[in-house]
Amino acid sequence: MKKKLLSIALMLAMVFAFTACGGGSSEEAAEPEEQVETTTVNVFAAASLSAVMADFETSYEAANPGVDIVVNADSSGALLTQIQEGAPCDVFFSAAQKQMDTLEEDGMVVEGTRTNVVNNQLVVITQPDSETAVTGLADIANAKSIALADGSVPVGKYTRQAMINLGLLAEVEDPAAITTQEVSDQLGGVEISEQGNVSKVLAAVEEASCEVGTTYLSDTVGHEDKVRILETVGYDVTGNIIYPVAQIANPDATEEESAAAADFIAYITNDDAKALYQKYGFDTDVE
Repeated sequence: MKKKLLSIALMLAMVFAFTACGGGSSEEAAEPEEQVETTTVNVFAAASLSAVMADFETSYEAANPGVDIVVNADSSGALLTQIQEGAPCDVFFSAAQKQMDTLEEDGMVVEGTRTNVVNNQLVVITQPDSETAVTGLADIANAKSIALADGSVPVGKYTRQAMINLGLLAEVEDPAAITTQEVSDQLGGVEISEQGNVSKVLAAVEEASCEVGTTYLSDTVGHEDKVRILETVGYDVTGNIIYPVAQIANPDATEEESAAAADFIAYITNDDAKALYQKYGFDTDVE
């Protein structure tokens, strides 16, 4: 009996030892998945660039696994304020030179990275079935209501400059400083709904909250069934509407993030990128 118990004990010990060594399992131990560190690039882009930047974001991330392009889209004036207040930004793509000039004067633009990318055009829009008496910017005062961006927003500044050039507004040193109320008064008291960026102007007209509005040609692309362009205002009236991009000095960025930011700028400014800008209504003939 003792011999039998001893044999059983020896057999159990052998089975335990064999199993512990892995010999008793047909399944290999799963190897831990390799963790890929994410490199984040914070891109602050004018609201009018939202659609084209979404395409760039998708294609760049597909070609560069591990890089996360995070786009913050708003008016260039609002983005400027955010950057000045310390918001982490690696790339700034402005709808006007003024905001980029300010950051450059503040020493926040990485030297040698600033470049002009595209031009745009101001348009006067209304609803497709609108019976407005307005034919363009010159007679925009005939509207019952106007959606107009404030002066800190580039499209609002360019609209004011165009109105000055057409004799609708009194000439001033800085068109952006003309308040919305002053525009209304000088246009004979027309109702004006002040908007914070081009996307909001577009929405106000699409929803018929306002009879007409001024936005960029690029913002109407894909919205042809919701808005009708009454006039595409010439550069001779607005001046060039140049969009500059630059890398911003971000003290919190790692070396990898700074390198990725520079690479992303190269990606969206090379010759191959022009076709995508043109698809969204931008003029790529820029010096």
